[in-house]
This record gives sequence, structure tokens and C-alpha cells, in this order.
Amino acid sequence: MRDDKGAIFRALHMRPGAFLIPNPWDVGTAKFLAAMGFEALATTSAGYAFSRGKPDGGVPFDEMMAHCREMVAAVHLPVSADLEKGKGDAPDTAAETIFAAEAAGLAGCSIEDYSGDEAHAIYDFGLAVERIAAAADAAHALKRDFVLTARAENFLHGRPDLDDTIRRLQAFEKAGANVLYAPGLSTMDQVKTVCSAVTKPVNVLAIAGFTVPALAEAGVSRVSLGSKLTTAAFGAVEAAAREMLDNGTFDYARKGYSFAKLQALFSA
Repeated sequence: MRDDKGAIFRALHMRPGAFLIPNPWDVGTAKFLAAMGFEALATTSAGYAFSRGKPDGGVPFDEMMAHCREMVAAVHLPVSADLEKGKGDAPDTAAETIFAAEAAGLAGCSIEDYSGDEAHAIYDFGLAVERIAAAADAAHALKRDFVLTARAENFLHGRPDLDDTIRRLQAFEKAGANVLYAPGLSTMDQVKTVCSAVTKPVNVLAIAGFTVPALAEAGVSRVSLGSKLTTAAFGAVEAAAREMLDNGTFDYARKGYSFAKLQALFSA
């Protein structure tokens, strides 16, 4: 069934409406979300890094790929991976990233135009497009289906330039990307503008105030959560810790998920 996962993942983007793809950060949360009924999963670079006590961007590529292999092996669902900028800066390293992702059993992955260097955060336009073109050529050369998502990172790194973001997404589309993604869009007008500017499926990062039906109506095909489930979990731990430290009480325990259900899930 592994060889079918790329095709299954691609088909989710082709049907009417928008599907929700959550981002687990470890094997336990991957199994938990799969059991909840989601149709596909995506890794979160930040969520995994935080779970390892590292900052976002602080996980070496080889370690991230080992994490991806664990996630793929843990569930029966298609898994896409947030692979940040990939193995390196040059276009040929973007291609190598795709081959490594396929070897890990992933159904797809994202490659972004954030350089990892805040002094020059976003790759120059030409290099960004060359990187996606190389990744797309590699994906098309694979013997099984693989969904390449191209990310334009302007809005996450102090460049809220919608025109440049759309220019990049349009170029990524022409370069062969299968899905287009500009994380950080904060209004439905921005979402609608992006969706109307391209023809390939669009992924949008969920934020408070957005809904799946409204995003689908705007033309979105896929809705992801990024690190939001991870930060929600840390928020719950913080609230519990603060209650214990400040009040000496344990009322938070009433809101916890059932131990028996988790035991049953992970014993299956």
C-alpha cells in the first residue's frame, strides 16, 4: 500500500472543497490523529524541534528525515513533510531533498524559499524558482506519485508583500510544483486573492477566525495547522503547571484525555 499513498494524497487535493491536514509532532500524536479520522498527516518542523528542546530550524536534515521515517511507519495514512529549505541552498540540493523524502516513504513534502538566515531571509526570486524547478524535476522522475508543495515565506519573515508572494507562487506553479502555500496570510481577502491568482491547489495555514467551509469557498484545497497543535499542547501544560504552582490544586486533570483510551489506542 505504500506505493499508493502519493496518489491517494494527490486525489485529496482534486476533489471539491478543502480537506484538513493536521500536523503531529511525534509518533504518539500521529497515531492519535490517525485514529481520530483524518485522511492525511503532515509533519511540523517547529513542533518536532520543540519536542526535542530545539528551536525551529535547529534540527539537522538527517535527523529530520529519521523523524519522517518514524512518522510514515507509524500510520497507514499518507504523510507529507515540512522539510524547510531542504538539504541546502543550491537547486541540486532541493532535488536531493525530494529523493530523500521519497526514500523515507513520504507521500509529499514542502520546500520553502526561506533561507534560514534572517539577515537575508528570503531567497532571491531567481534562485527560489530554480530550487522549485529542480525539486519538481526530481519529483516527476520518481517511479511513484509524489506531491510537491512550494512555499513562499514572505509573510512569516517580515515581508508582508502580497504582490511578490503571488509572483513567487505563480513562478513556482510554472516550475512544476503541485501545491502552492503562502503561510502567514491573515485575511480572507488575501486568501481569495492568492487562490484566484493560481490554478494549482492552494494550502492555507489555519488561524483563529478562519473556518474550513469559508476557506473552501475562497478556493482553498488544503488547510494545515503548522505548529498550532504543538503550541496548544504546551499551552495546556503551562496552564496545568501554573495552577499547581500558584494554587496547589489539580483541577486541570479533569480536562485530560482518558488514560484508558490512550492505553487502548497504543496497545492495538
